[in-house]
Amino acid sequence: MAASKLMMVVVVMAIASFRLPHTVAQPQRHVVGDTFGWNVPNDGPTTYTTWASRQTFNVNDTLFFNFTTGFHDVAEVTQAAYGPCTNADPISRETNGPATLTLTRPGNHYYICTFGTHCQIGQKLTINVVGGSTTPPPAGSTTPPSPPAPSSASTFTAVVPVTFLAAALALFY
Repeated sequence: MAASKLMMVVVVMAIASFRLPHTVAQPQRHVVGDTFGWNVPNDGPTTYTTWASRQTFNVNDTLFFNFTTGFHDVAEVTQAAYGPCTNADPISRETNGPATLTLTRPGNHYYICTFGTHCQIGQKLTINVVGGSTTPPPAGSTTPPSPPAPSSASTFTAVVPVTFLAAALALFY
């Protein structure tokens, strides 16, 4: 009798664990430079290097570049163009501020301001994009999102209800 109750609890727990929703990471909006925005920094490139080091960038996250149209722009460039601040053939360029860019692929991304010597004096940003959320990418994107990395939140979401369900069933049988 006790063995059949235990077997029933195990079966119910297994079924319930497959039917529970799992938590997925939602895309994050990163305000580049926080309150400083996308401007020529006073301390050279450390402003954006420090800012980026405190962030985790995932596929489908967005970068919000807060700048005034006509005074700055934001261009994504290759690694080779980033160091010397070459803007002859950018991957993309936004001239109207503020600008929001969606991170559609993992890997390193390089951004510069192409106005005057802004890049040379520190208005440049490099980031590393990892993984992604399961939210679909924007229309027109050809790069599928990466599956989310397992998190303790999704494990917690699945384990806690199953534990309570098993305890409740054990009390009634």
